Amino acid sequence: MKENSQLLKGTLTTVILKLLNDNNRMYGYEMTKKVKEITNGSLLITEGALYPALHKLEAEGFIESTIEQFENRPRKYYQLTSTGKKEAKKKLSDIFNFINDLQSILQLKPVF
Repeated sequence: MKENSQLLKGTLTTVILKLLNDNNRMYGYEMTKKVKEITNGSLLITEGALYPALHKLEAEGFIESTIEQFENRPRKYYQLTSTGKKEAKKKLSDIFNFINDLQSILQLKPVF
């Protein structure tokens, strides 16, 4: 596992909400591939971390799932609910504020 995985753990919910916000709907493995692709392999989401987070978000009413057949196999797609869209906006705002605070503390130039 990569060194960044511990940092990702605390932001996994935000990452999932952002992916679904940007892509409308996705299935689990697609999310793991997308994160790996976007980060050039620096961040890896394991199934052991992803699916409990998805189930928690669904239980909280932020996402909903539908099962569709794909090549004779069921595939579970996730998408944001209206409440989830609001939560995604809030979480993204929170994380950008946190990143800005960290940059101030570490005296780094903004990455955005």
